Amino acid sequence: MDIRVLKYFLAVAREQSYSIAAERLHLSQPTLSRQLKELEEELGKTLLIRSNKGVTLTEEGMILRKRAEEIAELLDKAEQEVKQSSETISGKVYIGAGETHAIKLIADTARKLQKEHPYISYSIYSADGADVTDRLDKGLIDFGLIFQSYDITKYESIEIPLKDKFGVLMRRDAELAKKDKLHISDLANKPLIVPRQANHSYLIAKMLGTEKENMNITAEYNLVYNGSVMASEGMGYCICFDKLINVTGESNMCFKPLEPEIEAGCNFVWKKHTVFTKAAELFLKQFKQDAEMMK
Repeated sequence: MDIRVLKYFLAVAREQSYSIAAERLHLSQPTLSRQLKELEEELGKTLLIRSNKGVTLTEEGMILRKRAEEIAELLDKAEQEVKQSSETISGKVYIGAGETHAIKLIADTARKLQKEHPYISYSIYSADGADVTDRLDKGLIDFGLIFQSYDITKYESIEIPLKDKFGVLMRRDAELAKKDKLHISDLANKPLIVPRQANHSYLIAKMLGTEKENMNITAEYNLVYNGSVMASEGMGYCICFDKLINVTGESNMCFKPLEPEIEAGCNFVWKKHTVFTKAAELFLKQFKQDAEMMK
């Protein structure tokens, strides 16, 4: 299977059109069609279906697209690493992270390195812990910032000294907005907007003394901004970490902390025995120093 043809396939899948993809790839449409037909024959599966509405993927096509995107991304990462100059430290540092105020530590470290090493750049991938560790395992990212438990035989880690606190984001005119702090029992039977991560939902259910299936969950979110928009529209109370959404000034939203406080700690992790690029190695060295100074 030729990586070049895989990229042709991804272009058609993305554009949902042979003609537009051919134009972007600087190929003739017959050439593109022939290449993808040969790919289908090689795999013995139909990947793309043409219709008046455009091009759609078959089930096999969707499977290939997911894997092809990972392959293309990994190849691009490898190319970046190989091209790095031996004299000047450059290239990208790839980091996966959940939404947390602790991202500030990553930004602080990057800012310090930026002065002496301006050719280092950063690629931040926002996702939940399962997604982040999956990308670590596949070599798509160098480091991950996660809240969930992890296999200590598989990963090295640094415990982040900052803690995130759970609270509730809501409209200023919401019923519970009159309170300075909320007890978890205040949320019983209330419409809730909760993090998509399964461990967070079950934690909340446990605190409420019920099962997840019995909670009044009106929506789940992956990115807290989306959860905040749903809460702003009056869909319910958004359970999230503090310091992630601006509720000052003319915002119609407010954030209420939980009492007693419920904190969540996170860890900066990477796969054991990883051979880092010079840029990633330098970042890790500086990050270790910065985290140690905060203890």
